[in-house]
Amino acid sequence: MPVAIITGASKGLGRALAEALAGRGWDLVLDARGAEALGEAAEAVSGQGTRVSALPGDVTDAGHRAELVAAARRLGGVDLLVHNASALGAEPLVRLEELPLDGLRRALEVNLVAGLGLVQEALPLLRASRAGAVVAVSSDAAAEAYESWGGYGASKAALDQLAAVLAVEEPGLRVWAVDPGDMATDLYAAAVPEDREPRPEPAAVVPGFLRLLDERPASGRYGAPALLDGAR
Repeated sequence: MPVAIITGASKGLGRALAEALAGRGWDLVLDARGAEALGEAAEAVSGQGTRVSALPGDVTDAGHRAELVAAARRLGGVDLLVHNASALGAEPLVRLEELPLDGLRRALEVNLVAGLGLVQEALPLLRASRAGAVVAVSSDAAAEAYESWGGYGASKAALDQLAAVLAVEEPGLRVWAVDPGDMATDLYAAAVPEDREPRPEPAAVVPGFLRLLDERPASGRYGAPALLDGAR
């Protein structure tokens, strides 16, 4: 069975992707900082008959990243790496003049540095896969200038560039930076708590991610609307 590592998998998009892949027979290595929520997610996913290794921890910890890849190796390798774990830098979001520098550093460490660290750790197994792929979960804030989204957006823009360079350096892999669009997630609620507008549930955008795996288009940056249009 193919094996995927998904970070930030205890809820939101990460959990929705895990559930969808489990339904397709994928074995999974799941990560999140909250042990209880991760355990609940792993129990729900494993109910579909797939093998699941759930490892609570922080992706900024090199030892934890090594544990994730070791767990995937025990399951058979790494065919897909989804870097979904994210940090905002400030909760709620604030203008750049107020952004704590420690918060910006945290956003960069989680969203960017940890993503590269996990890729480096998993690269031998990704190369060995018949269909190795990396998904970097991006954001509209990586490409557009929105007030108060500067720190988060900068970290995601850097992640997009990292993914683009990785695609050039590793032509045997597929490397996709994917903007899933606004979703009803805890992350968005923490970012803009006063925004009460209805938004799609994370599961609604998962078919777009599955389309990438099915069709394996060229490496690059993709947005949810285009992926979902093609997934119907």
